[in-house]
Amino acid sequence: MRLLLATRNAHKVREFQRLLPGLELDPLPDDVVTPPETGTTYADNALIKARAAAAATGRAAIADDSGVEAEALGGRPGVRSARFAGAGASDGENLAKLRREAPPGSRLEYVCAIAHVAPGGEETLFYGRCPGTMAAEGAGTRGFGYDPVFVPAGERRTMAELDDDEKDAISHRGLAARALLEWLRA
Repeated sequence: MRLLLATRNAHKVREFQRLLPGLELDPLPDDVVTPPETGTTYADNALIKARAAAAATGRAAIADDSGVEAEALGGRPGVRSARFAGAGASDGENLAKLRREAPPGSRLEYVCAIAHVAPGGEETLFYGRCPGTMAAEGAGTRGFGYDPVFVPAGERRTMAELDDDEKDAISHRGLAARALLEWLRA
């Protein structure tokens, strides 16, 4: 089965290829305009991207949106995780802001929504959640975003210290991707 992944992010394409074995994934063509993520939920933003990709290409498309929610911050940054420190902020700037505002040991949760939009417009959503806590110090070189301070429940290491197989087994995106894969194969 071949699907269009509504992103041009090479890291995300590689990750989804690993998470969805047996599927052929194509990145978003350069001529497809990506609309702004203006949704108030992860599902809203995933659907915005998947709808645009499916409409522009006439192909089945998938897209995800994900973020980290800090209990100490009332669930922020949430859908604004990529822009937590402001528009155009780097991963490092967003991470630094989270470290300033959420105390070590406080509860965090990674959340992911994956949207599948068929050429006929049918929409299906898949979710994954990974609870954890805020590390006292950043550690690890793998992963990206908030991974250096996110310690998954039941782990002593951060997401950035886990290898791909370990991370994929428990991550929010891994859980949502497995739900999508089971649905596609049913």
